[in-house]
Amino acid sequence: MNYKFDFVRYRKPFLLASLIIVLIGIGSLFVQGLNLGVDFVSGTRLDFTVKQNVDVEKAKSVLEKNGFKHPNARAAGDQKQVVVFRTDNILDKPKIDKLKGDLSKEFGVNVTVQEQKVDPIIGRELARNAIIGILIACAFIGIYVAFRFEYRFAMATVVTLLYDAFLIITFFSLFQIEVDLFFIAAILTIIGYSMNDTIVVFDRIRENEEKLQPKTWEQLSGMVNLSIQQTLVRSINTVLTVLFGALSLFLLGGEGIRNFSLALVVGLFAGAYSSIFIASQIWVIWKWRSVKAGKDEPKLSPTTE
Repeated sequence: MNYKFDFVRYRKPFLLASLIIVLIGIGSLFVQGLNLGVDFVSGTRLDFTVKQNVDVEKAKSVLEKNGFKHPNARAAGDQKQVVVFRTDNILDKPKIDKLKGDLSKEFGVNVTVQEQKVDPIIGRELARNAIIGILIACAFIGIYVAFRFEYRFAMATVVTLLYDAFLIITFFSLFQIEVDLFFIAAILTIIGYSMNDTIVVFDRIRENEEKLQPKTWEQLSGMVNLSIQQTLVRSINTVLTVLFGALSLFLLGGEGIRNFSLALVVGLFAGAYSSIFIASQIWVIWKWRSVKAGKDEPKLSPTTE
């Protein structure tokens, strides 16, 4: 078969690298967890719009004078004009107005504020529903692929989608980027794009399998390599088209959707990688083991990998 790169030959290094990433993610989640926004935990988030290149240390001193020890505050916005302050407490309007007034006096400008509050019950419910939503999406996708293709394609697809979602979670955990509801929307979006890439490759594998009828490991791996090569340009073009939009949102969009755009960028790379180096490799390994066990017909001639 005529293919330029032997993807299957390097399946073990690819899968090992993916496993290492998963272990790193588990370690990061165990050690430092996720930087959950107020969408998922009780508390208040205040966005104070002050001035360009705001001095965060001055803002922290004002917050400390108002009784907040070691305040969780950072600069945000295109021109670093916003001070984002988070606290686990539910702040009432008089307290927020006082903070706004003190910051206005400190910086000599008219400070505006946007507030967001979540109580503990709503936060836990949102977190639970987000996890359930992702699992349900993966389950229904697996059922569809099993019905449309076969169980090996379905399981490889589900594993790939879970990997893509976990890679985004790992990235946000490692760099302690705030996780909010937009983050969940980004994961569900990436699951859709990743499934599309994976299905395109699997559909071509199925077509080539019916046409070529591989009978040895060399023929089976060659068929998978050929299928990946035939769909590679399409997959890359699809990812690049969406990636340009996601990068534009990340660079030019507002603070509210910046993390959403970042999650999309990371997820698009993950989806393109996993459809080629994880999903296809899981399928070909599983397929060959079924063949050697005599579970598939026609039975392939015995050979070694």
